[in-house]
This record gives sequence, C-alpha cells and structure tokens, in this order.
Amino acid sequence: MNRTKRKAVKPKIIGLHVFGNLYGISRAKLTNKGLLSRAVLEAVKKADMKLVEQRTWSFGGSKGGISVIALVSESHMTLHTWVEYGYATIDIYTCGDQGKPYAAFDYLVSTLKPKSHKVFHADRSSL
Repeated sequence: MNRTKRKAVKPKIIGLHVFGNLYGISRAKLTNKGLLSRAVLEAVKKADMKLVEQRTWSFGGSKGGISVIALVSESHMTLHTWVEYGYATIDIYTCGDQGKPYAAFDYLVSTLKPKSHKVFHADRSSL
C-alpha cells in the first residue's frame, strides 16, 4: 500500500493596495466636505465594498484640508486634501478577491477632475 503525504494547504490572503496623488484640483472641490464625503461613499459602492463606517474631518491651519476615511469590511479607503497645494491623495486597500479598488480610484479621479494624477499599486497577498 502506497501512502502519499499531503502538504497542508494554507489559505491565501489576497490584498491589493491602490493609491495615488491628484494634482491641480479646484479649491471649490477640495473644500467641499459634503462633496468629498459623498464621493467616497459612492467610490465604496463602485468598488463593491461593504461600508462599516465613514468619518470626515476638516483641518484648518495654513495648509487646510479635509480627510475622509471609510472603514469597509474589506479594509479601508481614504481621501486627504491639501487646499494650499491643490492636491489630494487617495488610498484604497482591499482584502479578498472581490473588491474593485481601481474602479473606486477612477471614480474619485473623475469626480475631483485633477489636472493630472498618478496611480500606484502594491500586491499585499500572503503568497
């Protein structure tokens, strides 16, 4: 009788981190707390993520800005603005293979209409 040893297969954790910089955004958009909050909520839907909670903060000071953070069951999505520089950053991290972080990123770019942007990604999978 021939017995073959089997290796235990560990489940793979799939993670994709999409992030980027947006340049040349209008002051009106960068300071509109309602617009930014709604845009992140819609981006969560576009990414097929499940919202757990969203928070939005306004920051004063010389640079000013707004931060929107969405905690999703798959991980998180953030948007930070710097009014003085006409600049924003987007950070979308999704665990699992069902989310669509690029769809969320593209939606936010189309909403904020920067003059230019850069997008990056990192594979955060376990294997």
